[in-house]
Amino acid sequence: MLSRSHARSSAGCTSSRQQRRGALTTRCLPSSCVATHAGPLRPLPTAASTPTASSSPSSSPAPAPRGLGLRRRDVLLALLPFLGVSGAGAPAPARADEDGPTEPPLPVPVIRPELTPDQRKYDPSDPELREAAAMLQRALNAPNVEAEEAGWTEVIERFGGLDRPWVPDVVGRAWGNRGNARSRQGKLQEALSDYNTAIAICPWSVDPVLNRGVALEALGRWEEAISDYRAVLAAAPNDPAGWNNLGNASGGLGRWEEAVEYYGRAAQLSPTFSFAAANRAVALFEVGRTEEAIREMRSLLRRYPDFADMRAALTGALWSIGKEGEAESQWERVDDPRYRDFAWLRFNRRWPPKLYKSLDAFLQLRSLPAL
Repeated sequence: MLSRSHARSSAGCTSSRQQRRGALTTRCLPSSCVATHAGPLRPLPTAASTPTASSSPSSSPAPAPRGLGLRRRDVLLALLPFLGVSGAGAPAPARADEDGPTEPPLPVPVIRPELTPDQRKYDPSDPELREAAAMLQRALNAPNVEAEEAGWTEVIERFGGLDRPWVPDVVGRAWGNRGNARSRQGKLQEALSDYNTAIAICPWSVDPVLNRGVALEALGRWEEAISDYRAVLAAAPNDPAGWNNLGNASGGLGRWEEAVEYYGRAAQLSPTFSFAAANRAVALFEVGRTEEAIREMRSLLRRYPDFADMRAALTGALWSIGKEGEAESQWERVDDPRYRDFAWLRFNRRWPPKLYKSLDAFLQLRSLPAL
């Protein structure tokens, strides 16, 4: 998810209606872009893993202030603290071609946390374990996603055949993170294969299941994504990313009333996960709770004035109820040109229909019929 505060610039920010008529033609639609409200791709956890605010990856569609997401650290801090290992998770995967072939449904996973290995039984003096930790760190520090993918492959090939208590934990982590790297490159089918392997090797971990759900969403396989998120929540009912992503997939099926509930649970569980609150606000607008949606958007903007997603959403919502001057005023502070792109809003950010149509009407200087 998103966390980078961004400086106001003139790019994409206009103050007159006449300037708004000329919509930008350049789209930021790399293969690695997906809806920003999709839950974070998370690496396999260790016993010491804790949620933190994520950094904003270069491929993330909508920069926003800090505290808007969750991430688990892909590290072996509990395993080998003397190595000083640290790192970051991977962002969400690419949107896939909607016209791709139909795939057979994946089996619904059953996550078994009771099988989590006892890392206290690992031998920190094992030279191969130390080598594995160092290789994990190199992969995390890779200069680009291609090098990162190669790093995870190296870990898999180097240690996959060993018989050590720590191998499923370490190698399963590598399989899951290679899936993340492949998802970021739009290699969704390959990513699914990696996640499937990680799930098989590490049946105790919720993260490869959640990450697979994100990839399934990007492929438009909504029901399967929902099954994965429900499996995550069966094992970890207080996982805010699981609830947020369940809202995403439900919205993908047009079940926006359900999405409102799921986003609300995510935001309640993690008040710092403000993108869940933002997702709830846009879903509220979709189901006709317009004034409540506007209040939520304003509340988020009081806390995060540079939150471009909410600023653009508030613009569309205000325009829809005839508050044209205030909508113009809000739009002046949106400096992300992607919010001018109807296709990006619809397919990548995945705003609900009423909201992206409202903002498009604002950009085209059209009045809206009663919503």
